[in-house]
Amino acid sequence: MKRFHVHLSVPALDDAIRFYSTLFAAEPTVRKPDYAKWMLDDPRVNFAISQRGAAPGLNHLGIQVESDAELHDMQQRVEATEAEAIAELGTACCYARSDKYWVNDPVGIAWETYHTLDTIPMFNESPQGAGCCVPGAAANANTPVEPATACCGAATNAKSSCC
Repeated sequence: MKRFHVHLSVPALDDAIRFYSTLFAAEPTVRKPDYAKWMLDDPRVNFAISQRGAAPGLNHLGIQVESDAELHDMQQRVEATEAEAIAELGTACCYARSDKYWVNDPVGIAWETYHTLDTIPMFNESPQGAGCCVPGAAANANTPVEPATACCGAATNAKSSCC
């Protein structure tokens, strides 16, 4: 079963945690010094916030899947959009190791579809402390893409900003 994913960048994590915990009537499922996540069933959403220096507001949207088969289905959908698709397999981001496919919608909003494989003890595994990989705006889609090994481990063909 798929779960809608929303990730917001916030300027004050504790204030945002208080607000969203009240709004959702639930405490975060995951809470770190720079990140919090609610895995809600009603509505079925993975709602994440982070305070990592990005501009406040929408960071990206996505669809979290529960199996390789669902991820393959979503990969085909992403590729069918005919927009530039970016694969990140085994990437480390947002305290998790995941297989992901990214695409930007027509107005430049980054969408990820992903299958979480495991948790990790850090936001990502980059020694530079960079953010996780979110493709650049759709306006940059025709620009050559650099490998993202400094950001997301062995991922390739991804631009980086905070996850």
